[in-house]
Amino acid sequence: MKVLSGNMPEVGPLSHGVVKNGVLHTAVVPLKEDGTFETGDFEAQAELAFQNLQAVVEEAGGTLEDVVQVTIYLTDIRDTPKMNEVWKKYFSKPYPNRATLGITALTVPDLKIEIVATAMIDNN
Repeated sequence: MKVLSGNMPEVGPLSHGVVKNGVLHTAVVPLKEDGTFETGDFEAQAELAFQNLQAVVEEAGGTLEDVVQVTIYLTDIRDTPKMNEVWKKYFSKPYPNRATLGITALTVPDLKIEIVATAMIDNN
C-alpha cells in the first residue's frame, strides 16, 4: 500500500490518498498547504478541493482522466451549479461517474465541500 499526501499536511489520523493494487482511494477537502482550511465562499473552497484532488492523483502517478468514481458532499445542495462550473475546469467528457449529496455538516466547521474519489492508476 502506498500512502499519499498531495502536498497537504497531516491533519488527523487519516491519509489523503492510498493506492493499492493500482486503485487510488482519496478524500479531499479545501485544505491549504499550511494546514488551515479554506472557509471562505463556496467557489474558493471548491477550487482548492479540486486542486487537492488533482495533486493526490498526480502524486499517485495518474491524471484526472484516471478518475472513475467521485462522490461530492455539499453542505448546501444549492451549491451544485457552482460546483458543476468548477468541475468542468478539471474534468471533460467522458466524465467520471459521480454522485452529489447534500449533507448537514462536515467535520470542520464552515467547510462546504468534500470530494471522495477512486482512480485506476496504471504505473506500468
